[in-house]
Amino acid sequence: AFLDLNGPNEIKGVWKGSITLPCAYVPVEDLVQQTLIWSVVHDQSSGTIFRRDGSGDHVLLSEYRDRVSVPKDAPGNVSLLILNLEISDRGTYTCQVTWRASNNSMIAKEIMTKVEVVKVAATKPIIRAGQLGLTVPAGASTSLTCEASGSPPISYRWFRIIPEGQVMLLSSGAELAWDSLQPSDSGTYFCEAANR
Repeated sequence: AFLDLNGPNEIKGVWKGSITLPCAYVPVEDLVQQTLIWSVVHDQSSGTIFRRDGSGDHVLLSEYRDRVSVPKDAPGNVSLLILNLEISDRGTYTCQVTWRASNNSMIAKEIMTKVEVVKVAATKPIIRAGQLGLTVPAGASTSLTCEASGSPPISYRWFRIIPEGQVMLLSSGAELAWDSLQPSDSGTYFCEAANR
């Protein structure tokens, strides 16, 4: 049986963002995955981050706890997802899989991926303008969506302009939705996008 792990030699992630370290193989009928181990070598330290075996999934390095996962329901896909990347996450990561063959012999393969973590220049959110002057029949449902580009994470707030030039906060999400529009919903609405 020809089992090979596939993944890139090097990958760049963005600080505070998330990254997937690809590692995958094409399942073969009479070979059963026994263990999956993701380990890392940093500048000063090394260790096993994640282990999957018959007893389940285990995150072994405390600095990765609640930040790493491997797909559960995708046979052959043993990629590692890391959330909230830190500069200290840079290093060389190894994906090692062992399989048991029908004659009980074991096969092991591993691949290495070098990870760099880069700080992108922070950019203010830029909102893509929607159409002005939207006319919708009463009783209909509609929604307004705010989309901005810029450094994540981006938060959104929708406001409505009320008499005397005051504003009323309607929602803290990218979408503002109505189930059944009433004439009293006529007015001017605007979105605000913010990041760090």
